[in-house]
Amino acid sequence: MDYFYKKLSFMLLFSGAVTVLLGQQAIGTSGGNANGAGGSVSYTLGEVVYTTNIATLGSAAQGVQQAYEIFATDIKGGIGDISLSVFPNPTQENLVLEIKEFSSQNLDYQLFDAQGRLVEKGEISTTHTHIRTQDLPSAAYFLSVFQDNQPIISFKIIKN
Repeated sequence: MDYFYKKLSFMLLFSGAVTVLLGQQAIGTSGGNANGAGGSVSYTLGEVVYTTNIATLGSAAQGVQQAYEIFATDIKGGIGDISLSVFPNPTQENLVLEIKEFSSQNLDYQLFDAQGRLVEKGEISTTHTHIRTQDLPSAAYFLSVFQDNQPIISFKIIKN
């Protein structure tokens, strides 16, 4: 009988130690599991600690409440006889501002961050203007196009 109690005590201590070693360190407000053909994932909402994993094909931030937003990959707009489009959106390295039927109309662009700070500006001198976004942090930006210093259109840009 004494052997039985020793074995039971050992099992309880061992299972308690394993539970402590494998337990999560975050207290979440909600969570769950998601399963699909590509695998499964467990998630928790309301975590205060997060990590970011970066690979060659992208990045994933874990432990942060991520906003879910649906947006078009090609944004088009037009004012009068000016037809504009911005692509790719979301972008990683370069953004292209395309103006169909371009003529020298004194156009320029300004790129603002979410706080309204000017990040980059430049003149639009061809049908395809390349805007470098590689060095910008991942966030939402606003690209405004001006004609004679008057805003004519703005685009919301997502930088991954």
